[in-house]
Amino acid sequence: MELKRIEAFIDKQNVSFICSVDDNDFPNVKAMLRPRKRNGMKEFFFSTNTSSTRVKQYIQNPNASIYFYHKGLIKYTGVMLKGKMEVLTDQDSKNMIWKKGDTLFYKKGVTDPDYCILKFTAESGRFYCDLKTEEFYID
Repeated sequence: MELKRIEAFIDKQNVSFICSVDDNDFPNVKAMLRPRKRNGMKEFFFSTNTSSTRVKQYIQNPNASIYFYHKGLIKYTGVMLKGKMEVLTDQDSKNMIWKKGDTLFYKKGVTDPDYCILKFTAESGRFYCDLKTEEFYID
């Protein structure tokens, strides 16, 4: 399996799922829009509210996973990546993925204190397609 094939698959998905761990060690899953930026299969960047539950959970425990899938008429394809999630609040990171329409969610613009970036760094993953699962590691 080629990582380029998985990257192309991820780029076609409009929705992703992020998973955090709560104080009781239970996984918490949340649907998100696709990552705003991706550096290969290693780094994924999402925007979110600093006040969100996920941000609190990632600060306490950075263990995370992200998931992408597509369900066709007969074929289901999914990619799960495991790694660490960082909460970035520095202005350079916020500027990096800011889009004009984001003022809908962050009224004070790119400097809004309730706007932050989630940076996911992948370590390994699993790819599922055609009833086959393959594990892989990311350097």
